[in-house]
Amino acid sequence: MPDQPKLVTVFRSADHSAEDEAIAIHDRLVEAGIEAVVLDDDAPGVVEGTWEVRVPAADIPRAEAIVGAPLPAPEDESEVDEEGQSHDLDFVPIFSGQSPEAEMEAISIRSVLEANGIPCVVIGSQQIPSLPFEVRVPKSRLEDARALLEEAQSGSATDSEGA
Repeated sequence: MPDQPKLVTVFRSADHSAEDEAIAIHDRLVEAGIEAVVLDDDAPGVVEGTWEVRVPAADIPRAEAIVGAPLPAPEDESEVDEEGQSHDLDFVPIFSGQSPEAEMEAISIRSVLEANGIPCVVIGSQQIPSLPFEVRVPKSRLEDARALLEEAQSGSATDSEGA
């Protein structure tokens, strides 16, 4: 039995549209002649709630270029239903880290944000060290969150200097 090529993840998402995005990326990769597979969280090694697209390691540069290219717009713009969609509510990263302290830092950031009424989510897992820990906030609250974290950071620096 020949060795199977090592597959590497070139796309991973847990967004509400992750399945559709993964399938669209898979189709684009296959059209470009790249062998690709779509995996959901039933597959071993896939984080719960996520979708992934994996390709052979030899195809990574081409695949990443294709994944990074914008998806083509729908031919008929009337097909896009904008009702109920607000990109101000999209969650965007305010912190990302992979250091040994990243999980504790993410939890501290979440505590500061939540204590001040800014919703956030922490993404990451000690079981999968190749994924960074991230803290995400709604896009509409990003500036408030940044200002709050800067204030908290400068306050803790002042506290430690005075001690």
